[in-house]
Parts: sequence; C-alpha cells; structure tokens
Amino acid sequence: MAKYVAAIDQGTTSSRCMIFNHAGEPVSSSQMEHEQIYPKPGWVEHDPIEIWSRTKDVIHDAMEKAGLIASDIAAIGVTNQRETTVVWDKNTGQPYYNAIVWQDTRTDKICDELMGDEGQDRLREQTGLPLATYFSGPKIKWILDNVEGVREAAMRGDAIFGNMDTWVIWKLTGGINGGAHVTDVTNASRTMLMNLEGTQWNDDICELMDVPRKMLPTIRPSSDPEVYGYTANNGPFGGKIPVCGDLGDQQAATVGQTCFSVGEAKNTYGTGCFMLLNTGTEIVQSKNGLLTTPCYKFGNEPTVYALEGSIAIAGAVVQWLRDQMRLINTAADVENLARMVEDNGGMYFVPAFSGLFAPYWKSDARGAIVGMTRYLTRGHFARAALEAVAYQTREVLDAMEADSGVKLQALKVDGGMVANELLMQYQADVLGVPVTRPKVAESTALGAAYAAGLAVGFWKNTNEMRQNWGIDKTWEPNDDETPRVDNYKMWKKAVTRTFDWVE
Repeated sequence: MAKYVAAIDQGTTSSRCMIFNHAGEPVSSSQMEHEQIYPKPGWVEHDPIEIWSRTKDVIHDAMEKAGLIASDIAAIGVTNQRETTVVWDKNTGQPYYNAIVWQDTRTDKICDELMGDEGQDRLREQTGLPLATYFSGPKIKWILDNVEGVREAAMRGDAIFGNMDTWVIWKLTGGINGGAHVTDVTNASRTMLMNLEGTQWNDDICELMDVPRKMLPTIRPSSDPEVYGYTANNGPFGGKIPVCGDLGDQQAATVGQTCFSVGEAKNTYGTGCFMLLNTGTEIVQSKNGLLTTPCYKFGNEPTVYALEGSIAIAGAVVQWLRDQMRLINTAADVENLARMVEDNGGMYFVPAFSGLFAPYWKSDARGAIVGMTRYLTRGHFARAALEAVAYQTREVLDAMEADSGVKLQALKVDGGMVANELLMQYQADVLGVPVTRPKVAESTALGAAYAAGLAVGFWKNTNEMRQNWGIDKTWEPNDDETPRVDNYKMWKKAVTRTFDWVE
C-alpha cells in the first residue's frame, strides 16, 4: 500500500519536490533554483524548458533520498507561482517565448487600454480582480500580439496556454503524448479570464482581450477524485501515479495551514508576500484594494473563496540585496546584518520594483529609499528591507479587517522568510497580534499534497489534516507601540513618494 504523497512546488525562484507521510511530515525534499531573466527594466522572464528540467531533477533526487519507487506514492499534487504565463506548441512541446513572470510590468499599456472609460475595476465584479499587469490574461495578449506566428498557431489550435501548474501537469502526464491540458479554479482565477461565480471561462472577457478560447486549459477542482491524468512510465517518477491535486501557491499554503473555517487567515513570506482570509462559499467583493479569489474546490463540494492581499516584493528584496547589491553572501545573512543596528536609523525602503500591489495597485510606482543620512550603514539597509515586509503586511491586514469586519486575533505564517526571527518579532510588533509559525513551515507544498491525498482517500477529510497542524513558535508583540504607530506612520509617508514615477 502506498504510504506517501508527493508535492511539486514550482516557485518563482526555484522548483522543489517534497514527499509527505500521513502525519503531514516531510520525509524527503529536494530544491533547485532557476535563472531569473531581466531583458529590460520591468521585464521578468523564466525559461520553461529549464524549469521542467529542474523539476525532473528534484523529483529524481527526492525519490532517491527517501529510497522510494512509484508504487510507494499514492498521489501527486502540484502548486505553482501563479500568473506566470507560458504559451507553447502542443505538438512539439516547445514554448513560443519565455514564461512571462507575474512580477513583469510590460503589459501596463495593454491594461490601460482595457480600462477604457470604466477604469481599473472594469472587470472586478466578474473576476474579483483589478486590471493590473500582475495577471495572466494581458500577458497572453502580449505574446499573441508581439511574437511572430503565435496568434496564427493559436487560431489553428496548436498554441496552448497555461500558468506554470498547467505546464508542469502537461509534462508530467505525457506532454506531446496525450498530456492533460488542465488547471484548477485557483489558477484559472488569476488569468482575469474566469468568472468567480460558476468558475468558468468568460467568453466576453476572452473576446475583449482577443485571447482565443481554444488556447485555455480545462478548469478542474483543486482536489479531483477523477484525476487529471497519470504520470508516464518513462517520466521522472518512473511509474503510473495519479496527478490529482492542483493549487496556486498561496491557496496551497492556506490549505497547508488548514485554514478551512471562515475567518481563518495565513500569510506566506516568499518571493512576494500573500495574505489570504477564508470567506467560505460567499464571494466578498473588496472595497479596500484586496482581491477576491477562489481559495480551493475539493471534488464536487462548492468552491470556497477568500480575500487576498498580494505584495509583489518580500523575499525578493533580500535576493536583490544578495545578487544585485552584493551586501550579503546568502539570504540567511540578512538577519545577522540587520541585528547589527537597533533600528532603521530613520530610513524607509519601499521596494516597489514591480509597482505597488495591494492595497494600491499602482503599476507606475517604483522603488524608493527615503530618509537617508550619513549616519546609515549596511546594517540599516538590511533592517529597512526587513521592516518593509512587515509594514506591507500591516497595510494588507488593515484592508482585510476593513473589508471583512473581523479583527484578526493571531496570524499564521509560513514560507522561507519565517526562519528570520528578527522579522517575525518585528511583524508581531507592527501588527500588535501574535505571529505563529507551524511545525511544517513549507505549507505550500503540504497544501498541494493534502489536495492530492484527499482526492484518493489518503486523507479522509479536512479534520484529519487539522490534526497534523502544530505550533513551532509564537512571537508576542512588545508593549512598545513605536513600530505600529510612529514607524508605520512614516512608512505610509514613504510609500507616497513612489507614486506616479513612470509617466
């Protein structure tokens, strides 16, 4: 009998394979980074072929580390960087262009044109989203309009689209030899082409964006007992395993944190930072700059929705300090560097590298460092970078409380940055509520595993998953109100300095 479930977590900076047992504990893990491609200012791309190669490598490595064969794996779940857009030839498996990453801002003019006289919220009622460069639909349009021959191929039915979940599942289940061209409700919702109500493609919006309907994958449940397909015998798992779980990374983390009740929230600190609040089967339209999005759909059960606050740059600012500025050698070094100083020295760093996401949605904003004096050191740069993540999260939480009318009592956190204890303590101080890290910090991969395992009965219900969740550490807010009052006020002032930079 199969004793494990595998999860593939295809993220913005790396791909990972994790294998979990029934207690939700990781028994094996392998991770590899891929190249970040910056052809022009504001443009961010990935090579889909490189990502698939890395994915195969981490699968082989994770299976080998655990000493497992295909028959040991009950099911496979996939989770992914959302909105990152791939268009490829279904006959050859070759992408027509690099994947355009969710952070990319090249579609700003397309978005401006789509707004017409109705403005940024033209499609919000149907999709839950503002018109913004973040989402996949305008990226598909850019490829169709700018890459020679793709529109013609799309009209023939040869060029097909997917976010990274669709690309990975298609490859896993055979690729050009009958691969499943599918996505789930959470990923489909991030294209700006899907109706929130009914979770089906909206033909009118497809026509508005001039995206041929036949390019789009079939929308399936996030946990699908009918399964999307089976791995190929000659694939990286080496045998036939059902692929039956699919969630965008932030929804996967919500499932991994077992936020199955209305009012439960989590925040994931990855390349970006994303807070989701479960609103149940009710579609709650935001009046404060948040997104309304499917949270998950399990089998034939109704879709569960969420409010989401999306922050473009979180861990990416640490990567920038490491790779571009050379202030640190490894990401982990940022905490020690920040601890060399007691505060930010009056400097505020607004990392609007890709514009501002929630709650502002200003694609014409750009990063700014304000309040600089000769007093400042490398330590202050590190400290200001970490504090920026905490302040951005506070802005999202304020919006979430205004939309929902519910005051958060504690925040569940996960993702790579939660290992940074200085950041977690400052986050509690800025929010004024406890911050709790679970025993399994990589909730994204765990959520994908849960979705797949639920589909095949490996976990019988959500209560079994809840029993697996446990606290690793909680940070209580300090009595000093300076971070959440004075410093936060200065942060809000600093943010205004980034507005309308790109003309």
